[in-house]
Amino acid sequence: MIFKKILIIKLFFIFISSQFLFNVSKVKAAEEIKIIYSIFSRTIKVDSLKTFALEGNSTKKLQRILRATGSTDKEIRSALNENFEIPITIASKLLYSEIGNIFLTRLSSIIHPPKANDERTGMLALRASVIQGIKIGDGKINMINFFEGYPTKTIILDVTALSKVMNKVESISELLDFFTDSPLKKIKTN
Repeated sequence: MIFKKILIIKLFFIFISSQFLFNVSKVKAAEEIKIIYSIFSRTIKVDSLKTFALEGNSTKKLQRILRATGSTDKEIRSALNENFEIPITIASKLLYSEIGNIFLTRLSSIIHPPKANDERTGMLALRASVIQGIKIGDGKINMINFFEGYPTKTIILDVTALSKVMNKVESISELLDFFTDSPLKKIKTN
């Protein structure tokens, strides 16, 4: 009987102390986007981008970065706030499909966590961000929800890799057409 009480007390203390020793703080959302172009980089706070998207107010730093895009504030806000409605189950099937893997592999060279040395890490972060973004948006996703769902504190946006992809816009638009036409219908019926 005494042995049982001592064992219970030891287990209780082991359980309590392990919570303090192995407690790792969780990142709930990305806090900043680090834009890298060649040897230059700039950082945008996700909160300031969200404020800009919702209210139109921006910091001077954000204004300078947005001016570099050559687009109007209205166009940028429209792009940030554009919602895409997609059920999580369909998004998950699409993200784990063969063509989804190809798309995520290419996208992971543009958007990825800091210090990610492989495509797989970037792909996992993108999948998590899309699924979490849809959850945050209650069945809809936009750029802000995507950033809020990203599983690391910092998101790297590689403009050099993006410009390489933009040179192949026709193939990407064909890929997006493929995604939006027949495969979604097949996935919805399965």
